[in-house]
Amino acid sequence: MKRNGRLIISIIGLMLFFSLCAPGQTECRKIPLKDYLDKMKGGWVGQIAGVSWGAPTEFKFVDKIMPDDVMPKWQPRMINDAFGQDDLYVEMTFLRSMEEHGLDVSIRQAGIDFANSGYALWCANKAGRTNLRKGIAPPDSSHPKFNKCPNDIDYQIEADFSGLIAPGMPNVAVSMGEKFGRLMNYGDGMYAGQFMGGMYAEAFFQSDIIKVIEAGLKCIPAESQYAEMVRDMLAWYKADPDNWEKTWQLCLEKYRKNPEYQKASNGGIDCKINGACVLMGLLYGKGDLDKTIIISCRSGYDSDCNPSSSAGVLFTIIGFSKLPDRFAKELNEKTFFSHTAYNFPALLDVCAKLARQAIIKEGGRIEKNENGEEIFVIPVVSPKPSKLELSWAPGPITDSKFTETEMKQITRAPDQEEKERLKQGVAKFAPGWQIASCGSDMNPGLHAKELGRKNILVTHPKDKDTACVLSKTMDIASGKKTTLKLVVGHHPKGDWELIVRTDGKEIFKKTIGKDIATEGWLNADVDLTPLAGKTVKVELLNQPTGWSHEAGYWAKIEIEVRDN
Repeated sequence: MKRNGRLIISIIGLMLFFSLCAPGQTECRKIPLKDYLDKMKGGWVGQIAGVSWGAPTEFKFVDKIMPDDVMPKWQPRMINDAFGQDDLYVEMTFLRSMEEHGLDVSIRQAGIDFANSGYALWCANKAGRTNLRKGIAPPDSSHPKFNKCPNDIDYQIEADFSGLIAPGMPNVAVSMGEKFGRLMNYGDGMYAGQFMGGMYAEAFFQSDIIKVIEAGLKCIPAESQYAEMVRDMLAWYKADPDNWEKTWQLCLEKYRKNPEYQKASNGGIDCKINGACVLMGLLYGKGDLDKTIIISCRSGYDSDCNPSSSAGVLFTIIGFSKLPDRFAKELNEKTFFSHTAYNFPALLDVCAKLARQAIIKEGGRIEKNENGEEIFVIPVVSPKPSKLELSWAPGPITDSKFTETEMKQITRAPDQEEKERLKQGVAKFAPGWQIASCGSDMNPGLHAKELGRKNILVTHPKDKDTACVLSKTMDIASGKKTTLKLVVGHHPKGDWELIVRTDGKEIFKKTIGKDIATEGWLNADVDLTPLAGKTVKVELLNQPTGWSHEAGYWAKIEIEVRDN
């Protein structure tokens, strides 16, 4: 139902109201504790449902709309597919820092805690954590001088917590961005998370989607490109409120094809285009739970994280008690989220604890009504956005480094988990082979599936001049025909050079790309028979070519020995 161009969600029955905090004090809003808990719980279920539903489609549709018949169908059991999702476990690290060190935990301590996290990361998160482990303290850990992904989506997908512990307190969400968002993001990348946090904070008191979005917009610098995107989305929706595909096309033309909006961008992981996908669902979903998630997902790009954000905001507005059973009836509340201290009940408990602290800190109070029920009384304040910073024209670094004492608290070496995970993947895929000089781009390791094949080892050159090397020392049998049998593939947007060396001598070389690979794959047989009777070191090189999508895909590495 629309009134004066504003979307009203008719199922919201809760009447929230303004009142005076006390004589002579500022205006306040009140929310009963039970209603806060209900909405906060709904927000977490929305995140979990959105990311679980969209997970099979992640980055399979870039710069194109996902066909309707490709969209997965929701099954209640899918709710338990989210315990290993990065847009959930990262924000729980931030909650843990505040639980252990207080709401006012320092940014340096937050950085130490993030540096000690043990889960897999990508993009800005990975770059920021690597910088922290190297001793580059925040805020420099996210500065474009040290972090090539400042405008990536990372804090946008992790900022939900900042609004869920801050009902009606937008400046808490802003300050959380300055503390936790700066560990990995800069400029628009940080503003994206502050915008999300601002929407969540308002969702406890507002059922009008446009007003919720406008509240988030007030939390970020008006001159930023991210704010411009939000204003565009609102204007495009108001101009054509029933055609999301048309608005999607407008987004594509401006925020993907226009170079002015691709500065400091890292392709389809950029926060602006993914933020637009979140708003696409919120606006054109018109309060419908399934439609909101489906539109955000079908908009493509990071199509699990985006519906997680849109569903999180909408489910907060609605509240857990008003959600259909299909979204949470099978949720396993005993399972802990990956590398965290929280299962679902513990997660709700820590958020409620921090919300109480935030209310008192912001000048509010907790009172009881005539029935002894607790009421949150929260002062109404205007958001105070962070200062404008541009990732493509950044300000100076602070030259902030961890002290020797602080470095002793960081127990994980740079990329320690990634190296161990890669080592284990190689051992499982090709026992006896070793790996060296593997870069961190394009998520190297053992993948369940790539290019239609299962159990694929992915490698990547260390840099544009240094090949990733797989090696094994082996005895070549006498009187036998020995063949090194390889099945190798390439990313659809790139190629790489496969080089085979024995004892340092090159015996095979071929560019693995679309010109010779069939459906991305090539069978390559290398004859080792001339080396019969010798012990040799065999090396397989994933050699870079043009330094674009240089990952090597390995479907088979086997030694075949036959009688002559």
